[in-house]
Amino acid sequence: MVRVVTDTHALIWYLLGAPRLSATALGSLRGLATIAGAIGVPSVSIVEMVYLEEKGRIPALALSMLQENLAQEGAALRVIPIGYEIALAVRQVPSTQVPDMPDRIIAATALHLGVPLISRDRRIKVPGVETIW
Repeated sequence: MVRVVTDTHALIWYLLGAPRLSATALGSLRGLATIAGAIGVPSVSIVEMVYLEEKGRIPALALSMLQENLAQEGAALRVIPIGYEIALAVRQVPSTQVPDMPDRIIAATALHLGVPLISRDRRIKVPGVETIW
């Protein structure tokens, strides 16, 4: 059962052990690291990671580490596809508040699942979505 959703940058920083992840966010992720499927990874985050790798903005290691984690039995990370319900939940994430479509999809994923979102993005202030940072 998914207990949190992570945005793309928080996921990358977690995988790479980067110090840019806040202590609160890191504690939340580490606290769920042994629970299968507890950390939701919106599929749009994987698309973003591929794009960022192609642009040379993140190391290929990040995507490799994600793939390795997802391949493990009982992995804490779980990919959440953009399904019909999540697509419709995007309507509840105003573009005036969150202009970037991938961020809107990520917030809609957390909203649809009814779980907190781990994100540094302070613009994501959506009723029904608790942000952890």
